[in-house]
Amino acid sequence: MVPEPGTVTTDAASGFTYTASPTRIVFGNGALAQLPHEVDRLGGRRVLLIASDRHRAVAQAILGGLAVASFSGAAMHTPVEVTEQAARLARETDVDTVVAVGGGSAVGLAKALAAREGYDQVVVPTTYAGSEVTPVLGETRNGVKTTRSGPEILPETVLYDVSLTIDLPTDLTLVSSINALAHAVEALYAPDSDPATGAFAVEAVGRIGRGLRAVRTDARSVGARTDLLVGAWLAGTCLAGASMGLHHKLCHVLGGTFALPHAQTHAVVLPHAMRYNAVAAPEAMARVAAALGVDDAPSGVLDLVVGGGGPTDLARLGFTIEQIPQAVELALAQQYPNPAALTAEGITALLHAAVGEP
Repeated sequence: MVPEPGTVTTDAASGFTYTASPTRIVFGNGALAQLPHEVDRLGGRRVLLIASDRHRAVAQAILGGLAVASFSGAAMHTPVEVTEQAARLARETDVDTVVAVGGGSAVGLAKALAAREGYDQVVVPTTYAGSEVTPVLGETRNGVKTTRSGPEILPETVLYDVSLTIDLPTDLTLVSSINALAHAVEALYAPDSDPATGAFAVEAVGRIGRGLRAVRTDARSVGARTDLLVGAWLAGTCLAGASMGLHHKLCHVLGGTFALPHAQTHAVVLPHAMRYNAVAAPEAMARVAAALGVDDAPSGVLDLVVGGGGPTDLARLGFTIEQIPQAVELALAQQYPNPAALTAEGITALLHAAVGEP
């Protein structure tokens, strides 16, 4: 079987195999202007544009007559009913290419359409989610979020335009960046990681830490925004090439079943998940700490969140102590790799701490 793009298969005795992603990356200030060229490279003639009101007018102007339809209803956690609505529009307007300009919700919808209908994708992320370079799709149906992976999900082209992130609100900048940071952290202790993924992860952690500290004093710093966007790309590449553990599983449960906001949930949970795994993954934690320039990795990540005024408890996001047993049950429903043993007692304690209660 041919490996999926970005997948890594390891053998502890003899080494690893690595398959690089075929996604074309175009990075730079003003990269959005290359949209028509990138659509044309794929043979696209009729585009469905997925974009919020904030970005739709500019993207439509650049695409011109290529944009035959637009959809602005992308939602967090990619609900299947939203995907079905967008798919009907795509079929009715006979599109051959999907262009997404926006955050993780817009990118997730584009990937869902590609998985269902086989459309080519050009995506332009405007936050730091990183999912645009992964063959992974998370979808929510009837309050349950599930993930799947396949080469058909991976976008053909990603345009990273730093100028589109300059005005990203500082609160969203923080939580979106911590979302990306989580990909890199978990890649460092994944059982199927490899030297390339590890190097990407360390570079991503360093750039995200540096960028978050810099935007506190100058939110419009091109250098800081470049660091964050490069870090998000590298961290997303890590997500594509390594298995994710407890942190991502918990965030999927909290988002899909309890409707907690995606990026904010990552910001709250990551320091706690890192603390849970710290003793079992000392080398990974040491690499994160060194990249951040701190002595303790979980505390260093928490300091980034607190220093940026981000959320630090799940109660603030609407999750309650009474919901913990159900979340623990769902988090343990399927096996997945994680450095520390997964126990009901341990995850219960983690969630109590994350809620803000002893």
